[in-house]
Amino acid sequence: MSFNLCYDKTVMLSNSSKYAIKGVLYLALNSDSDHKIMVRDIFEVVHVPEAYLAKLLQELSRHGIISSTRGPRGGFYLSEDDRKRTLMDIVKVIDGEKRVNSCVMGIKDCDMSNPCVLHKLVGSNKSKFITVLESTTILDLIEGKQDIEEFFPL
Repeated sequence: MSFNLCYDKTVMLSNSSKYAIKGVLYLALNSDSDHKIMVRDIFEVVHVPEAYLAKLLQELSRHGIISSTRGPRGGFYLSEDDRKRTLMDIVKVIDGEKRVNSCVMGIKDCDMSNPCVLHKLVGSNKSKFITVLESTTILDLIEGKQDIEEFFPL
């Protein structure tokens, strides 16, 4: 078994977190308080089912990670403060902190003093991955980017 295969299968984000990040990136590139976006205008571009994306964005909005307003001119958008949120802020809302920090094999008592068989193999890389999630903001990802196709190829 190669390390990459092991790492990819055990440490990757859930599909829900990936979908949420895609939706947030779209909002970061295309919205602000004067230009709100409806889910129906996003889902095909980011390749996420409409109802599922709506649920994820609503959850992020409820937790103050993104902004939204109701009504005829309503929709989702990112404020300047929202753009400073980290990827980990999104992942924690969608997956919960417990999932991010859990054992890659799902063993309840796995830690440095009682490691599972994969702990040493993926432990330091998982820590690096978590650090990237904690230190990378939405703004970091979109700075200098204008073309939506850089994020969501056809």
